[in-house]
Amino acid sequence: METGDIDLVIFDCDGVLIDSEIISARTLMAALEEFGVETDFPYFKANFLGRSFPKVAANIRTTFNVNLPETFEADYRRKLLAAFETDLKPVEGIFDILDDLAVRACVATSSSPERASRSLHLTGLDRYFGDAVFTASQVERGKPAPDLFLHAAATSGARPEACLVIEDSGPGIEAASAAGMKVWHFVGGSHLDQTDILGQALTPPVPFFDTWPSFFDMAPQLKKR
Repeated sequence: METGDIDLVIFDCDGVLIDSEIISARTLMAALEEFGVETDFPYFKANFLGRSFPKVAANIRTTFNVNLPETFEADYRRKLLAAFETDLKPVEGIFDILDDLAVRACVATSSSPERASRSLHLTGLDRYFGDAVFTASQVERGKPAPDLFLHAAATSGARPEACLVIEDSGPGIEAASAAGMKVWHFVGGSHLDQTDILGQALTPPVPFFDTWPSFFDMAPQLKKR
């Protein structure tokens, strides 16, 4: 598959590097039940996946007409990080990709800095990225706006057109496209399946893959020789 000259691969974190979205959904839905809000996993995927928590909270307040307390976000994040301590795992196959990647890599995530840092540490992925971890807290507009990806590229010294973004969510794909970057849809996390493939109706279509070993099949030039 043609990828052109890629200098930087930008990985989303949740659902791409770490298999966290099922845990996030379970924790958030349980927290919302305490306030009489009942949602299901399809709703979570359609409305919350890939979005920053302020956007998620705004959706909840508007859609369900519920007044969430000021402590809701902090309480949710605390419960989620506690669940991560015991349940969080890297997505299968990602270490092989990072070990053999011939170009630079970074992370650009809608997660909070604390959550991103702890997630990468718990899964042993932090050693691959160092300080090259960018969060929505660093820009004015989160995904689906292009700001976060453009910030990651600029800080890394990479031209947008020389970046390849790996995303699992619609807002992330939209953000990468708006940033003028190449984007591939990863559907290999436990929260997605073939019915969740996005972007095939776009021009050009967004390529997709469902296992990490497929990555180098699609872009062999990005593998160390």
